[in-house]
Amino acid sequence: MTSPPFRRLAVIVLGALSLTHCASNPVSGGKDFVLISEQQEIQMGAQAHEDVLREYAALDNPALQAYVNGIGQKLAKQSHRPDLQWRFTVVDSPDVNAFALPGGYIYITRGLMAYLNSEAELAGVLGHEIGHVTARHGVRQQSASTAAGLGVVLGSILVPGLDNQAATGMMQSVAQAWTAGYGRDHELESDRLGAQYLAKTGYDPQAMIAVIGVLKNQELFAAEQARREGREPRSSYHGTFDSHPSNDARLQQVVNEANQYSVANPRDGRADYLQKIDGLVLGDSPAQGIIRDNLLLHDKLGFAIQFPPGWRVSNQADRVLAKNPKGDALLELQQGPKNNQPLATLQTGLKLDAGARFDSGQLSGYPAAFAAGTQQGKPVVVASVVFNGTQYLIAGMAANKPAYDRERATLRGAINSFHAITLAERRTAQPYVLKLMTAKAGTTLASLAKTSPLKPQAEDQLRLLNDLYPAGEPKPGQRLKIVQ
Repeated sequence: MTSPPFRRLAVIVLGALSLTHCASNPVSGGKDFVLISEQQEIQMGAQAHEDVLREYAALDNPALQAYVNGIGQKLAKQSHRPDLQWRFTVVDSPDVNAFALPGGYIYITRGLMAYLNSEAELAGVLGHEIGHVTARHGVRQQSASTAAGLGVVLGSILVPGLDNQAATGMMQSVAQAWTAGYGRDHELESDRLGAQYLAKTGYDPQAMIAVIGVLKNQELFAAEQARREGREPRSSYHGTFDSHPSNDARLQQVVNEANQYSVANPRDGRADYLQKIDGLVLGDSPAQGIIRDNLLLHDKLGFAIQFPPGWRVSNQADRVLAKNPKGDALLELQQGPKNNQPLATLQTGLKLDAGARFDSGQLSGYPAAFAAGTQQGKPVVVASVVFNGTQYLIAGMAANKPAYDRERATLRGAINSFHAITLAERRTAQPYVLKLMTAKAGTTLASLAKTSPLKPQAEDQLRLLNDLYPAGEPKPGQRLKIVQ
């Protein structure tokens, strides 16, 4: 969870989408029925870019930013829209993802960069996203899925407009249209275009296949991890690999179309790439708060909170979510108004059914207010605690009364665990970072896993980081990524 305000992306998008326009497709040259002109597309992207950076801060690493931007600019010059003012940004997120906004704005997370192993693979990701922009997939997108079920607690029970902190379903829907994929045909088109841009820039277009293999291994690992934990796996990266394997015939066909562009000595850039990501943070960063054994340690904001053991914790940009193994209870933490009136915040800001109870008190010695009731029949308990001039809203929800009765003590225990971070906890709140080493004869990932802080599946994680999943071993002299 970071401190900037939530994005207002949907407001910008919906305003732009109120106009319709029939324009020439930059790739095919044919006519597309799209909702906005190119100039409007560029303006929309520029406005949305500022909102993205307010939620997902740019990574504070000028050298890495310049490296990624340089590669992106070379690829973009070979694209079907070379005259766009392209911008490439590494965002400070542990998620394994990349996405594009209309108008030439491309983003890649440090989380995805950690699992790539060459400059050519990086170019494959950027080329794919450039393909979405050149083909205008963003402005041709017609629909997007919305959150359902328990979803987000505070997003469903906060009155819209409360300190502009509540994300509406419409906002989630529109934003997801850009960051959760475009359907198989559009993804394949982006792969075909990206492969062309790679070849024209001096990279092997087969790097697109390599990237999808890396991401497919992520998917396999996530599925195995979910199986061990008795839950459904989550997809972490949007795009082609969600819908077909790396040996898919259509994918091979569209990538192989780029072979018409001769690449005599394709650049791989493995050594350069690994050197650039040496020292990169893996997982949570101090700006987002570090989670260790479900304990959120937010040194920057000065607090800590213990989420229940065994629950699945997701440290998102605007909130922290925790879901129980059965999937019928949820905890959420997010920032509220910057004032010292927590009771007024809950009384005026919550959409609870009739009969809800409100009370004032203290939480870990800090002024707080509490609410308990139901929202459309789902039991809810909420606390707002004033800490360093800012309210923090902590909410628990269950799918039904039996689930709430079972999890009542757990929900309240987590809420009551909110406290100022201790000196000992500050020492624990250190991020994991990537470091490079050279494998020697006899070096195995099992031996490296014994001293790795990645638990409990350190060996599998190291294999993923080094493209050796599920059973590969390093060769003597090979440069490896380890975690310290």
